Amino acid sequence: MIKKALGALAGTLLLLAGPVQAGSWQDNLSLGGFNNVHLYTPDSDSPVGAGKALLIVLHGCTQSINAYKTANLEVAAEEYGMVVAVPDAMNKAGFSCWSYWQGTKSRSAGDYKNLIELANELSGDGTRGIDPNQVYIAGLSSGASFANTTACLAPDVFAGVGVSAGPSVGTSSSGAIGVCEQANVESRCRNLGGAYQSAFDTQVASIAHGDADTTVDTCYNRQNAEGMAGLYGVSELPGSTQINQDGGSAEEYLWQDGRVSMLWLNGLDHSWSGGQGASGSYIGSASINYARYLGEFFSQNNARVNRNLPPRVDGLTLVANGDALAISGQADDEDGTVTAITIVIEGLAGGGETLTTSVDGGGAFQATSGSLADDLYTVAVTAEDNDGGESDPVIDTVRLGPAPPPSAPVLSDIAVSVDGQCATVSGQVVDENQDLDAVTVTFASGVVDADLDGVRYSARACDLPGGANSASVAAVDQGGLADSDQIDFQIDAGQVATLDQHISAGRLDYTNYANCYLEYGTATFKLTEHTTSGDQCQWRDDDASCTGPVQACAGGGNGGGDGGDGGGDNGGGDPQPGCQQESAYNYYHKTAGRAYSTGNYLAPDYFAQGSDQPMAGSTWGMTTLYSSNGGALWQVGTCP
Repeated sequence: MIKKALGALAGTLLLLAGPVQAGSWQDNLSLGGFNNVHLYTPDSDSPVGAGKALLIVLHGCTQSINAYKTANLEVAAEEYGMVVAVPDAMNKAGFSCWSYWQGTKSRSAGDYKNLIELANELSGDGTRGIDPNQVYIAGLSSGASFANTTACLAPDVFAGVGVSAGPSVGTSSSGAIGVCEQANVESRCRNLGGAYQSAFDTQVASIAHGDADTTVDTCYNRQNAEGMAGLYGVSELPGSTQINQDGGSAEEYLWQDGRVSMLWLNGLDHSWSGGQGASGSYIGSASINYARYLGEFFSQNNARVNRNLPPRVDGLTLVANGDALAISGQADDEDGTVTAITIVIEGLAGGGETLTTSVDGGGAFQATSGSLADDLYTVAVTAEDNDGGESDPVIDTVRLGPAPPPSAPVLSDIAVSVDGQCATVSGQVVDENQDLDAVTVTFASGVVDADLDGVRYSARACDLPGGANSASVAAVDQGGLADSDQIDFQIDAGQVATLDQHISAGRLDYTNYANCYLEYGTATFKLTEHTTSGDQCQWRDDDASCTGPVQACAGGGNGGGDGGDGGGDNGGGDPQPGCQQESAYNYYHKTAGRAYSTGNYLAPDYFAQGSDQPMAGSTWGMTTLYSSNGGALWQVGTCP
């Protein structure tokens, strides 16, 4: 159990060492199945559960994802610890809408698949700290209907859904701007859920509509709310509540257990409700901040999170009493009671025992071991509460019997966690004489005094040089006796070059040229290679505002500063023999016969000829296509 406790501490250190882009937007990321995703990561964590929540917001027809940069999403993100992702639909229809009325509705089809992949990729990335039990999806208009359909298909992935001015699931495109279409939302959603229907038992839904909306019929507001309530098996509560905040107001209706809410957003037309100060295409300021409302509604009513706060152990005291150990301390639980204290005693030579005790009315605990042999003992103490929660272990050492002859401290269990040009080295140090003086770690950038927590040490350094690195650990006691350890690791320092040189080397293309040029002009800047999935990678700058295409990993990281030579040559290595590759605007791919388009003239959809793979960006989107059979079949991407 001691090893389990120490392993948990080591895991915590590795998580803390992971890179998180906090409190800022990252634009045009390639995530999940999407080429362009705006991502906001807050400094805060969710008030419930473990870590941050995730809210995916889907745009409406004719609406750019850039509009959501001025919709006050940051306010909601920071207040409720929500990472906010705004993807640009890959398979648009009509006037750049999410195609909720056409195509196959399944977990493996089109943008439904892409959204599930986006949610799983973000919540599965340990460095982002997202609680997989707090993944939500919302949208406006066509995005609202698509979000609702996706939540029906994958209720196991999405714990909650927000539907703003959205036509009901399964309605036609005519129903969006024409006469209201009647729909059995309950039945349609249940059928879409298939084998995952049991997850509806813990899903929640918020339905909203501007009361001044003259674009999408307001009949859908109650139809959607009652349909989801029927799916969840809950009844509407009597009356309504007036909400006044964010410079506007809304009328709220609730169903049992907070499973469903319905909002009338007062004074709002057909727009996403951003509250006071919000602006942009189809972004309204007349009513409340709907994202902020969702943050509160989801955090208060999420039925999947563990709302139990773990207990805490403080003031651990270890005293040698003859041939026994006396252990005492304090334990408390903010939202319950401490029911048990577990004390694990383990000797350096292998002896020891496990004790269980309780706390008194003031939270104090004490216990005395049985007879123990002379040795150095490690003691790990954990507390358990009435809801089964367990505290982090508190670990310390104590000696029974006379001190042994002078001996050096012993280092073991060394590990390293690398993020960017930073590295955290951790491990275990045991000093049998208990006169440890210091543990230091020497990096290429200098010597760092390690932090000590019981028998654990850790030290972190940044701005390390690219390529092969090593860290040397030294533990010294008060008598000058020492032990040392070493670990090797690699640092990817990226590639430093001008914008044109990065493009020439294949790390960037012209798709994101404007963002990169506005930020760096003709100056040199650094890109590092990040894995997106499998053997696919993407070159990004420090804040991911300037990014390249997703392509085969080049295995860069040789130190950079090479003026643009080396790494990332259109996916790494030479193209396979007979493969031709073309980068152009989608329109010119069509005129050259490499692509075709569908849809109306104002918002055509482009697809690669032969493979039918969707091409992002409509008419003037920049896409790279390749063909391995003389141009008979074209695919999106670079030559393998």
